[in-house]
Amino acid sequence: MKLETISTDFNDEQKRYLEGFAAGLQVLKSGRGLGGAPAKTNAGSNAEPTGPEAAHIKAQDKVVASGKKLADQEKFKREEHPFDAYPRLKQQALDNANPSPADNFRWRYYGLFYVAPAQDSYMCRLRMPNGILKHWQMAGLADLAERCGGGFSHVTTRANLQIREILPKNAVTLIEGIQDLGLCSRGSGADNIRNVTGTPTAGIDPQELLDTRPFAREWHYHILNDRSLTGLPRKFNVAFDGAGKIAVLEETNDIAFSAVEVKDGFGVEPGVWFRLGVGGITGHRDFAKATGIVVKPEDATKVADAIVRVFIDLGDRTNRLKARMKYVIDGMGLEKYLALVEQKLGQAFTRVTPQALAPRPDFDRMAHIGVHKQKQQGLNWIGVALPLGKVTCEQMRGLAKIAQDLGDGDIRLTVWQNLLIPGVRDENVELAVAAIKKIGLAVEASQIRAGLIACTGNAGCKFAASDTKRHAAAIGDWCEPRVDIDTPLNIHLTGCHHSCAQHYISDIGLIAAKVPVGDEDDTVEGYHLFAGGGFGPHADVGQEVYHDLKAEDAPKTVEKLLKAYLAHRASPEETFLTFARRHDGETLRKLADAEVSS
Repeated sequence: MKLETISTDFNDEQKRYLEGFAAGLQVLKSGRGLGGAPAKTNAGSNAEPTGPEAAHIKAQDKVVASGKKLADQEKFKREEHPFDAYPRLKQQALDNANPSPADNFRWRYYGLFYVAPAQDSYMCRLRMPNGILKHWQMAGLADLAERCGGGFSHVTTRANLQIREILPKNAVTLIEGIQDLGLCSRGSGADNIRNVTGTPTAGIDPQELLDTRPFAREWHYHILNDRSLTGLPRKFNVAFDGAGKIAVLEETNDIAFSAVEVKDGFGVEPGVWFRLGVGGITGHRDFAKATGIVVKPEDATKVADAIVRVFIDLGDRTNRLKARMKYVIDGMGLEKYLALVEQKLGQAFTRVTPQALAPRPDFDRMAHIGVHKQKQQGLNWIGVALPLGKVTCEQMRGLAKIAQDLGDGDIRLTVWQNLLIPGVRDENVELAVAAIKKIGLAVEASQIRAGLIACTGNAGCKFAASDTKRHAAAIGDWCEPRVDIDTPLNIHLTGCHHSCAQHYISDIGLIAAKVPVGDEDDTVEGYHLFAGGGFGPHADVGQEVYHDLKAEDAPKTVEKLLKAYLAHRASPEETFLTFARRHDGETLRKLADAEVSS
């Protein structure tokens, strides 16, 4: 329906309502008939979608025209865009009503996840570029979590915060309260670009090549202010590594920007560039693929934009299990995908040989815990150990006060489920450490505790098959006094195939499973255990060592595996990772089973 065809008896506002009404009916018509043809105009020609959803509608129309069926989530988006449904979310809050399955998906666009049957409540995930927030924002979030949630927060493996146990009646109050604090939760769930991660020590790290904060911030606001970048075929992750001491795990992301130094004499301007990697999704056993491409840091946002827009055009909208960008690249080949990105960009990429790149400075796998010197003379960051990422509201307020009084006012989250307080003067370090301990937290941790990570588990996630946080705590409690590990070690527990805790890339990784017991179909909570995973220069997925390991047996099994490492490592300097990769899974299991548990 065009404006000029509408009766002049209506005013301009009424005409636009009728035009929008007709367009809405057209979208509904084309979205419901899964095997039918795309919507047509009155003249019978194919309707040309317009507006920020145009590229998504065209991609959906191609699926329908080919005779395939859209995934339910694609239908939900097409029938009603989540950002157009806010009045209904508000009404559900007034009624304290649980969402329908379709609205449960839509509300994730606002960062709200209804987690039944695990809990009869929402979880809210925030977004904060580079994982940095101000002290007063942390204190404000504590007040919100106390008033609207369960009285605690979780630091996630995307350097983010989650607030849990939110009743439907409190959902809108919470997300609007988050916005009052200058933060947001918009687009942190569903088929959107998730929280933008960056080096947690950006701008303060003595060895960094690049401060990632401005680039993460630019990309963050680019996403928030362009609705066409919502409603992708599936979720999407982007990370920026500035070559600091603490790993960002950028190679596990769909787009990985890694700061590198390009040497002189290779036909490219020497200096610091971003090396580009694409298609990382380690839950599906794949790291971001090396492209040979380097990107000027100031061009990172437009390059990321072009990569995402090719994914919007080509991503699978029928099978959610194959809808990530990795599968588009696997299907057509990396070079063809990159050629399409170049078309979107309108220019060719800059490519270099591996020899043109200077080696990245090494990680310090304990730099996220304890006191560390900043590049600024007389200042330090303090890594605070959180018990599997959990922090109470009282502790949040305490940390905010310490950051305000003794630090530079910032709090920085890491992908290792903990946080840093930067800007602590030398003369205030001892006082800050004492204050952290006063609120029940620590700045020291054993190698086992420092690298112990777990997703939410079935206590708060409907996908998880086991109570990962409880079982991780049991592993730490059992192994710490029994095994003296003196080299860096990561033990990750994840509850399902989504692998939020990235079990495949840890020294020891456990993925939850229902383990059969007895002669009937009974099962108990348990895990499949992997060993030898790594990241950065050691990137690889682990190999399975134990299948169908009961959760109650996990602590003693991990203990035996660690004792086998100590007994059979080639030298005191050999890491668990190197040891594990010297043996196949069966050999590792035999070595572990030969050890006697305490």
